[in-house]
Amino acid sequence: MGSRFGGVKQVQPVGPHGELIIEYSAFDALRAGFGRLVLVIRKDIEKDFRDTIGRRLEARMDVQYVFQEMDTLPADWAGRGQAAPLQVGNRTKPWGTAHAALVAQPAVRGPFAVINADDFYGASAYRTLAAHFAASTDYAMVGYPLSQTLSEHGTVSRGLCATDAAGRLTAITEITKIEKTVTGARYTDATGQTQQLTGAEIVSMNFWGFTPAVFPQLEAAFAAFLASRGQDPKAEIYLPTTLSDLNARGEARIALHRSEDAWFGLTYKEDLASAQAAIRALVAAGKYPAPLWK
Repeated sequence: MGSRFGGVKQVQPVGPHGELIIEYSAFDALRAGFGRLVLVIRKDIEKDFRDTIGRRLEARMDVQYVFQEMDTLPADWAGRGQAAPLQVGNRTKPWGTAHAALVAQPAVRGPFAVINADDFYGASAYRTLAAHFAASTDYAMVGYPLSQTLSEHGTVSRGLCATDAAGRLTAITEITKIEKTVTGARYTDATGQTQQLTGAEIVSMNFWGFTPAVFPQLEAAFAAFLASRGQDPKAEIYLPTTLSDLNARGEARIALHRSEDAWFGLTYKEDLASAQAAIRALVAAGKYPAPLWK
C-alpha cells in the first residue's frame, strides 16, 4: 500500500526501459525454473493491476490472480464460537503476510517461493531456492546481510535470523526502527536502550520457499490469530512470526540460505533513484538485457 513511499510502489519504473521490479523478479524466477506467477492483490485494484503489471507479464508466463480481502476467513470460522463477531469493517489494513500467502492456495500446485512484489532479490535467490527443492522437502528462507538492506533515507524493520549448528533457521526476531550508522546499524529496544548491530547479521526479507504442506499450518495459525487478536483493527499475522512459531513447536524445518546478490527495495520515495542506479549497474555488467524482454 506504500504509506511511507507515498504511492503504489509496485508500478514505479526502475529499469532503463520502464521495467518494474516485479518484472525482474519474474525474469529471474523463469530463468531458475519457476513456471507460474501468482499475484496476491485486492479485488478493487484488479483492473488497474492487470493493465499496469499483468499485461507486461501474461505474455511471458502463466499468471494467476488471487485476492486478499478483509472477509477472506477460514471456511468454518463462523462456527468456531468466537466471543464476538469480527469487526471486519473497522480494518484499514490487510490481515498480514501470512494471510496473503494462505489465500494463494488455490493457485499453487507444488513447491513455491513467496516474495514481496516491490523488493529486488537478485537472480541467485531464485536459483538457490530451486536447487533447494530439487534436493529437499524442508521449507527454506533466503536471507541477506543486514548491511545490504538498510535505507539511507529512514529507519526500517527487519527480522533477525538465528540458526542451529546445522545451519537451519531456529528463530526470527522482529526489530523495528533500525537506522544505518558508520559502523553498522542501531535500534532502540523495548526498554528504550540503544542496541548496536554490525551489519553482518542475516535478516529475513520475506523470500520464502514452501511446499503446499504449509497451507493447513497457515490456516490453523490464522484461525488462532483471529481468536486472540482478530478484534484489533491494526493487528496483522506475519510470515516470519508464524514460521518461527511453527519451528519452535517442531512443526517445520526451515533451511536458511544466504543470497549472493544484493537486495534493494522501495521503502521511501528517495529509494527510487538508488534502485534505478542499481539496475543500470546490473545491466551494464551484463546481468540483464535492456530492454528486459527482448
